[in-house]
Amino acid sequence: MVSSLGLFVARAIVGLSLASHGAQKQLGWFGGPGPQGAAQFFESIGFAPGDQHVSRASISEMTAGTLMALGLGGPIGPGLALSVMTVAMSVSAEKGFYGQNGGLEFPMLYALAAMTFGATGYGPLSLDHALGLEKPLGRAPLFWLAITAGVAAGLVTASNRRVQAEGP
Repeated sequence: MVSSLGLFVARAIVGLSLASHGAQKQLGWFGGPGPQGAAQFFESIGFAPGDQHVSRASISEMTAGTLMALGLGGPIGPGLALSVMTVAMSVSAEKGFYGQNGGLEFPMLYALAAMTFGATGYGPLSLDHALGLEKPLGRAPLFWLAITAGVAAGLVTASNRRVQAEGP
């Protein structure tokens, strides 16, 4: 039971943290910039039109985080999270590893947590379990499909980034 509780706490913290990042962008909650401020930022890092990218990213973060926190939907939430974190890592990688420099530390940790939840399932303290939606023997194909789709969607989005060359 202790491991089930640990998994529940990890899911809740990671899921609600990720959902709150989406709410910062989409709704301006938790000290976030809101959609207009986030759109300006997205455009400044090469994602135009910013409002469309913000909408997709924030809705993906809120949905993924909520699904993971509730333990619902199997690997769907982790796949969505991995999509957004793939894009975030593509932007952050140029700044190194550590988060204090805007590096890829935090998006990588979110991606790893999402992959872990997708691979292991949400455990007995989850809505998937309560609703009888767990598929222990059928998890692998759904996991790989969700993870592959998430990474692919993230790479497609990241490839649309327009980076301006630095001038003299």
